[in-house]
Amino acid sequence: MKQSKRPLGKGRRFGSHGAGARPVASPAVSGPSIDLCIDSVGGEGDGVGRTPEGKVIYTPFALPGEMVRVIGRGERRELDRVITPSPQRVDPPCPHFGICGGCALQHWDARSYLAWKVERLRGTLALQHLETDLLPALAAKPGTRRRLALHARKGTRDAARLGFKERKSWSVVEISRCPVADPRLDAALPALRRLAAPLFEHHKSAPTLHVTLTAAGLDVDISGVEAKSGGLSADARMTLADRAAEADLARVTLDGEIAFMARQPTVRFGPATVALPAGAFLQATVEAEAMMSAFVARAAEGAGRIADLYCGVGTFTFPLAAIAPVLAVEMSVPAVRAITAATATAPGLKGIVAEARDLVRRPVLAEDLKRIDTVVFDPPRSGAAEQAAELARASVARVIGVSCNPATFARDARTLVDAGFVLKHVLPVDQFLWSPHIELVGVFER
Repeated sequence: MKQSKRPLGKGRRFGSHGAGARPVASPAVSGPSIDLCIDSVGGEGDGVGRTPEGKVIYTPFALPGEMVRVIGRGERRELDRVITPSPQRVDPPCPHFGICGGCALQHWDARSYLAWKVERLRGTLALQHLETDLLPALAAKPGTRRRLALHARKGTRDAARLGFKERKSWSVVEISRCPVADPRLDAALPALRRLAAPLFEHHKSAPTLHVTLTAAGLDVDISGVEAKSGGLSADARMTLADRAAEADLARVTLDGEIAFMARQPTVRFGPATVALPAGAFLQATVEAEAMMSAFVARAAEGAGRIADLYCGVGTFTFPLAAIAPVLAVEMSVPAVRAITAATATAPGLKGIVAEARDLVRRPVLAEDLKRIDTVVFDPPRSGAAEQAAELARASVARVIGVSCNPATFARDARTLVDAGFVLKHVLPVDQFLWSPHIELVGVFER
C-alpha cells in the first residue's frame, strides 16, 4: 500500500513536554512509524535505539530512557513524538531549535549533557588503548561565543535573509537571536542583514559572513561572493562600505581583501595586543581561551625553551613567553607577521621567534628540537600526525597537546605514548555549547 506523507520530519522542537507531545509541523517525511526505547546518545547527538529485530535506529532529539515514536526508513529516522519523556529533558532556550542545524542538544539538561561528552572523550581515548585522568570539564556558558558564521540569502534591497543552515538542508533559518552568541552579536544582526544586501549581484553568490567580536568592535570577513564575473561592482562596494560605517563595524573584508576599515581589529593574549589578520582563527569564547591558556602555562612551568607549533596568532605563544623563550611556528604568513609585530606591545617577555612553516609538509624535525624541552601543539581537526612522529623521536621532556578533535588527538597521542611518553591527564573543554563536539588539552611527560 502506498505510504501517505505526513507533515513530520526535520525542524521540530521538543522540550520538557508531557507524554505524547507532538512536534511543530515541518517538511514531509514518508515511511512507517515505530515505537523505540532509546538506549543511549550517539556521536552526532542522536538517540540510539533498536527495533524488535535488533536493527539500530538513530533519531534526533531523543534521550536515553525515553520511549519515542519515529518515522521514516533506514537507520536514520525522524522523531514523531516523545511517548515517555526522560527526567533529563528540558525546554530548549532557542526558538529556532530543531529547525536550525547549529545546535543538536538543547533539550538535554546541562549536567547529563556534559557527562555524556566527557564519557565519549574517554571512549575515544580507549579506542587507542589510552587511559588517563580526566580532569573536571570546562564548560562554556550561554551568551559567550564571540564568533559566528552567518549564511546570507537574497532578500530585499535593504536587508538580506541571514542566519544558519537548516538541519539537513541548504536552506537558511533566519534567526532573531542566538543563545550561544555574545549579546553584542545578537544586537548586530539587523545591521549585518543590511550589510549583506548588496552582495547578490551574481545569482550564484551565497555569502557567508564570518563575524568576530574584537576589542575594536566587529570584524567581518565575507566569503562566497561569486568572483568569476569580476566580483562586486564599484557601486556595490560603496554600498557595503557605507553600511559598514553606518553600523560602526571595525573592519569588513571580502575573502581577506579590505573593503572597509575604521579601526584595526585587535585581541589581547597575555600581555600582548595582537592586530588580527583578516579571517584569523580565534578560540570560540574568551573565557575558555583564558582558562585553556592558563592551564597550558601551568603545565609548561619550569620549561627552559618552548616550541609552540600550529601557534595561530599567538593564543598560547604570549603567555608561554612569560615563562621561557618560545619558537612559534604557523603556516599562515599574516599570522606570523602579527605575532612578530605584537611582541613590541609586550615588554618583559623572554623572547619569541616566529616562523612561517607548513608543519604537514615540513614538520619541525627532532634534530631541530634539541634545545627545546617543552612543546605545545594545537593542530587543525586533521591532527598532527607528521609532527607527532618527529616529537616521538625528539628528546623533549614534555608535550602539551590542544585539540578540537579527540579522534585525531588520540591517534597522535598513541604515537607519543609508544615512544615513551605518559599521558598524565586531559582537560575536557566544552567550548561548542549544545553540539556533539568537545575540545581538550592533554599533558604528556617522558
